[in-house]
Amino acid sequence: MPVEVKVPSFGDSIVEVVIGQWFKKVGEAISPDDELVEVESEKSTLPIVATHGGVLQEILAQPGETVAVGAVVARLADAGAVVSAPAAPPAASPSTPPATNGAGSAPSATTSETIVMPAAARALAEKGLSAADVTASGPGGRLLKEDVLRHSSTPAPAPAPAAPKPAPATTPSTIVTTTTAPAGERVVRRQPLTTIRKRIAQRLVEAQHNAALLTTFNEIDMSAAMALRKEYQDKFVEKYGIKLGFMSFFVKATINALLAYPAINAEIQGGDIVMHDYVDMGIAVGGGKGLVVPVIRSAEKLSFAEIEMSINKLAKRAMENSLKPQDLEGGTFTISNGGVYGSLLSTPIVNPPQSGVLGMHSIQERAMVVNGQIVARPMMYVALTYDHRIVDGKEAVSFLKRIKECVESPLRLMLEV
Repeated sequence: MPVEVKVPSFGDSIVEVVIGQWFKKVGEAISPDDELVEVESEKSTLPIVATHGGVLQEILAQPGETVAVGAVVARLADAGAVVSAPAAPPAASPSTPPATNGAGSAPSATTSETIVMPAAARALAEKGLSAADVTASGPGGRLLKEDVLRHSSTPAPAPAPAAPKPAPATTPSTIVTTTTAPAGERVVRRQPLTTIRKRIAQRLVEAQHNAALLTTFNEIDMSAAMALRKEYQDKFVEKYGIKLGFMSFFVKATINALLAYPAINAEIQGGDIVMHDYVDMGIAVGGGKGLVVPVIRSAEKLSFAEIEMSINKLAKRAMENSLKPQDLEGGTFTISNGGVYGSLLSTPIVNPPQSGVLGMHSIQERAMVVNGQIVARPMMYVALTYDHRIVDGKEAVSFLKRIKECVESPLRLMLEV
């Protein structure tokens, strides 16, 4: 009896997904726990895993289709069953008159099997033609650039009035168009927004519309943190197998500041302010499909090493597109490090319903006055964007100043003062 493969629940907030790449073909043997297809939700890209063994009998959802959670996307037959491959499109009836080009040449190969080569696609766009207008002469029914040029150079009779062609169906693949201009050939690529990017756009616009956002800035002398990191880096790597980064310093300093100014760790729900006595720290990282914000749970209970290992693990999974929905849910505050990409200064946007986000930036040596002397110091600008509906300016400035003091004197982080 066939087994239905359904889209599992990836979290209460996810109601639909977009079908991505199928890893198995119809007729292929399936074992339990095999990855069948990749699906993309508004938060992450995840595989659907087979719960039963057998043979892939039928694929019901194609790449690019949006399907609801719980929808059937494939069926598995019992192991050993013979499954035929999808039937090829029926051949044209002998009674159907062959299509000819303007010169009365041989029948055109513009059927569903026609493969349009890239150079031919550009030539079609330049000439204002479609693949159906040209006879394909390449191997396997391929439409070549030479076919388009040959067709264009042949005088054609005045065309009879014809019904307008239906618009081509849209697909999630990239559409490439080419125009010829005095400056030369210029290519324009058009592709749809991914589900994740749509969700990012929606949330950021929501934050701009619903919150009273302000940003305050400060700068931090990184000398002490850099010296401490350099002194203990080898021992840290030897003990934990990963390098000690600056993010763990800022996570610890931010936790210290959040506990001192809890309104920045709160959120508004309706007419209430919801305070959190814990810190679920979101760390913005660039993943394979765009910016994601995985969350370190109860970060206030973690050591430097545990924070660094958590960041390393989540960043790696983000690059592999293997984050789970639960990795991205919640969060009471977010840190975004634009410095890894070279940003010197920016104004981060709050991740709703949170009330604050800290932006880190590049470390640059700058001339600073220390004890009346001009010296070069490694400096970093930091920015706090906050929701003024719940956080006052005095709290925001004091919060950022607290982070500055902790990073410039890391011993405070050990003593938690």
